[in-house]
Amino acid sequence: QEFLGASQKCAVLIACRVSPKQKAQLVRLIREAAPKGQEPVTAAIGDGANDVPMIQEAQVGIGIAGREGRQSVNNSDFAIGQFQYLQRLLLIHGRWNYLRACKFTLFTFWRNMVQVLIMFAYTFFSGFSGTVLFEDWLRLTFNGFGTLPVLAVGAFDQDIPASEADENPQLYVVGREGQELNVMKTLQTLVAAVCHA
Repeated sequence: QEFLGASQKCAVLIACRVSPKQKAQLVRLIREAAPKGQEPVTAAIGDGANDVPMIQEAQVGIGIAGREGRQSVNNSDFAIGQFQYLQRLLLIHGRWNYLRACKFTLFTFWRNMVQVLIMFAYTFFSGFSGTVLFEDWLRLTFNGFGTLPVLAVGAFDQDIPASEADENPQLYVVGREGQELNVMKTLQTLVAAVCHA
C-alpha cells in the first residue's frame, strides 16, 4: 500500500531489476488501484523480450527496436527505432492522432444522428403511416458517402505545426485529460445534430 500510494503521486514510474511478470503486475496494479473514473492511461516502453508482458498489459505499448531483438516491437502498438523518438511519438503524433480520432468520432455521431432524426421527424409528418423518407439504397450508402468529407481530416489534420507541439509539451494535456472527447463534447454534437436535422 505504501508503494502504491507513492507511485500514484508520480507521473512516471520506472522499475529496475524486476522480472517480466512483475513488470506486467506493476502496470495492472497502477491501473486497477486508481479510483473509479480516474483510471490512468498506462504506457509501457520496452526494448526486449523480457518487456513483452508489460507491453501487452499496458493500454499503450511501445517497442524499441534494438540489440535485444524484435519481440517487443512485434508485440507493441507502436514501434520506434530509438528511445530518442519517444518524445516525437507522444507529443506530436500522439496529440495529432488523438485530435483526429476525436473529430472523426464526433462527426460520425453527428452524421448518424442527423439521419435518424430526419427519419424520426418524418414519421410525424407522414401520420405514422410507415412510408419511408429515403430509399433503402440511399439510406445504406449514406454512411459511405458521409464518411468521405471527414476522411481527409481523420488522416491529415494538423492543428499546429510539429515544431510548436514539440516545443510546448503542455499542449499534450488535451489528450491526457480527454478534453476533446468527453460527455460535454458529445452532448454539444448531439445538440448540433438536432438543430441540423
